[in-house]
Amino acid sequence: MARARTRIVKGDRVRVIRGNYRDAEGTVLRVLQDTNRVVVQGVNMRKRHTKPSQANPEGGIISFEGSIHLSNVMLLDPASGDASRVRMRVEPDGYKERIAVRSGNPVPKPG
Repeated sequence: MARARTRIVKGDRVRVIRGNYRDAEGTVLRVLQDTNRVVVQGVNMRKRHTKPSQANPEGGIISFEGSIHLSNVMLLDPASGDASRVRMRVEPDGYKERIAVRSGNPVPKPG
């Protein structure tokens, strides 16, 4: 599978646009570039049944976020709060910045 050039990074606010979690919003926890997927906080929750161990003496059911394909999320424009496609603009001094297509406003990188 080819690796996609993504403009979404860890810490971005995104909206899910397809699937069972459509219209859910959250923060990107991880970007899995090899599989073109992202893990979004509070979206696509999975459960794992674990046996007691030294790390988890009680065992039980653990909930965690599953990954979503990159094509099913859109970055949120911080100015308007709407989902928007993002393009890159290169400044004359060589600095690259992300631009929301819908509003034309720059989208800062988190952190």
